[in-house]
Amino acid sequence: MRRRFFLSTGLVLAAPALAQPRQALPHEWVFGSWIGGQFPPGEIGGQECLGGATVIFLRDVVLRATALDVAYRQRLIETVAPIPDGLEFRFVPAAPMGGAFGNRPPPDAGFGCGGDPNLLRVRRRTADEIIFPDCNEFPSPLRRCRPA
Repeated sequence: MRRRFFLSTGLVLAAPALAQPRQALPHEWVFGSWIGGQFPPGEIGGQECLGGATVIFLRDVVLRATALDVAYRQRLIETVAPIPDGLEFRFVPAAPMGGAFGNRPPPDAGFGCGGDPNLLRVRRRTADEIIFPDCNEFPSPLRRCRPA
């Protein structure tokens, strides 16, 4: 009898927590693969677009392609804040690389935005088009890849 009491009490206390809907992430609308940015995006769709994505936004990570390397650069997201026309991402600081010029982040660690490799602002133009304002390495808009 005592076990049933504790079990039923636990279920009653847990019910409100279970019934609450999941809160949406502020950057959920940008999840997926995007093409363009470094060059104007073409009218590519399906597998060709997904295979040539320039930037991929995930829950905890942003991946970006570089012009001279086939591997994606991965940046772990520290925080995401909504701004009036988009999002502001703050990344976990990039590990410095040693060398003749001292410890500094790798040159392709960021997006070339305002001198801070750990910051990325995303401005939404339409549901399927974004820009990275003040980012030297991404002067063109990006378009969302859609499955064919």
